[in-house]
Amino acid sequence: MAKLYFYYSSMNAGKSSSLLQADFNYRERGMNTMLWTAALDTRSQGMVRSRIGLEAGAHRFGHDTDLFSAISVAHEHEDANQFGSKGLDCVLVDEAQFLTPAQVWQLARICDEVGIPVLCYGLRTDFQGELFPGSAALLGIADALVELKAVCHCGRKATMNLRVDEAGDPIREGEQTAIGGNESYVALCRRHFSRALAR
Repeated sequence: MAKLYFYYSSMNAGKSSSLLQADFNYRERGMNTMLWTAALDTRSQGMVRSRIGLEAGAHRFGHDTDLFSAISVAHEHEDANQFGSKGLDCVLVDEAQFLTPAQVWQLARICDEVGIPVLCYGLRTDFQGELFPGSAALLGIADALVELKAVCHCGRKATMNLRVDEAGDPIREGEQTAIGGNESYVALCRRHFSRALAR
């Protein structure tokens, strides 16, 4: 039976590079994959990019994207590749925290009804320690939960995402989503996250 996987972590744990490695592994074995990333992340421009320089083209999802329909149609029309494989063998989703709960259920249907495994990669919580709606849904219904490890400056496991301003000072309030990388977020353990916010 195909499964829905959620690979989650704080920032800077290598989620995108893990996704790209999984994609490479499938393709190396002659299998067809379909990659998705969030249209909300304007830095990606239809690419899954890792901080170590790997990248691959991807479809973009917004809040109104019907993932079940889009993936089902692609599965039916995927031409045979050089190895003779037809249809999709795996779907990989980057920035999965930006999925809506309805889209998470659509991905679960891809596993349950179409028989394609779906691997989702994303943040668990935002800069205030609150679950993203997509992540909450994935934590609730995914068949497998896999935590990827990031490291705090103290050497402990980083589980939190501290949002910082241009001076590096913590930001305590604001919209849940603000797109940014190392210039905007710092991955910290819970202890140092709490200390930073208490300053």
